[in-house]
Amino acid sequence: MNRPKAPLFLALALLLAGAAVLATRILPERGNDPRGKPPAHAEPSTASSEAARTRAPLAPDPEDGEAMRPGTDMAASLRSRYAARIHEPHTQMRMLEQLMRHFQQLYPTGWEEPLLALVKQAFPELYEELALRLRQRVAYAQWMESHREELRAKPVAERRAAVWEERNQLFGEETARKIWAAELRNESVGNTLSIIDALPQADVNERLARYKQSLEQTFGDEAPGYMQANQQELMNRFLDLGSVQRDLGAMTPEQRAEHLRAIREGMGLDEAALERWKDLDTRRDARWALGEQYMAERAILAQQHTGPELERRLSELRARYFADEAQTIAEEEASGFYRFGQPRQWGRN
Repeated sequence: MNRPKAPLFLALALLLAGAAVLATRILPERGNDPRGKPPAHAEPSTASSEAARTRAPLAPDPEDGEAMRPGTDMAASLRSRYAARIHEPHTQMRMLEQLMRHFQQLYPTGWEEPLLALVKQAFPELYEELALRLRQRVAYAQWMESHREELRAKPVAERRAAVWEERNQLFGEETARKIWAAELRNESVGNTLSIIDALPQADVNERLARYKQSLEQTFGDEAPGYMQANQQELMNRFLDLGSVQRDLGAMTPEQRAEHLRAIREGMGLDEAALERWKDLDTRRDARWALGEQYMAERAILAQQHTGPELERRLSELRARYFADEAQTIAEEEASGFYRFGQPRQWGRN
């Protein structure tokens, strides 16, 4: 009667043995200051509860998931994906955040230990450096969390300065600038756009030329690829400039169409894309013309009627102009928003 229990005892013993192996994996010394250099010999330790609660960003790169697919050799996948640039701080941080997302889902309160075991298997020669980078990343997230309200209350410039001060202290100035290089370049582009927007005598073409020149200076040899990958964002940032909108608004429809095409062409759009944008502009123009007519009739009705009678006539007016969207527009207006009473953003809506 007792024989069938033997396999159960064996399975239980194997399970406990496996758990013991996982529990005794080596972790870097938690006492080491994340601001310092990696220690020559890291001692075993347990991840702190604070670090265990620190979460990786929630928006992973879709390509990063390839290395985490079930059934893959994760160490080999990491080497294949990251080995060529693993000495770069930005690449290290990207890999570690990918691993954080993965292991935090598997082990919400004990993710550091298996993460570092995998790092040691994939990159044993860089283990100490990567373990330090993880401690820095966790400490930075904890600082951001504990200072969230304080930072939110600061003006933008002061908030940015405080964040960069902490980054420099934790990672070192050179490493921090490498990790957040994209943010620095984005800020540089934003500052340049502010300068371009303030040019008193420049026209749209001159502003566009200055914008493209600034992108080439900021991104160097990477500029063509960056512009190709971020055409829409770069184009929108330029079109959002008040000076550009004022100039476009002062043009005839024909002139405006020519300048919008030149802006899009300058951002690298091909002929097929330019034609699609042209068609969209035509539909938008017709839509706004209809909206202006609606607002004019609406204003007349508001002068002639009040109360339920006004609401009835406005309902009929919306149905006549907008059919399926009439209810949505009625709800918007009830909340105080009038979509066709907003300024037209040429090339944007």
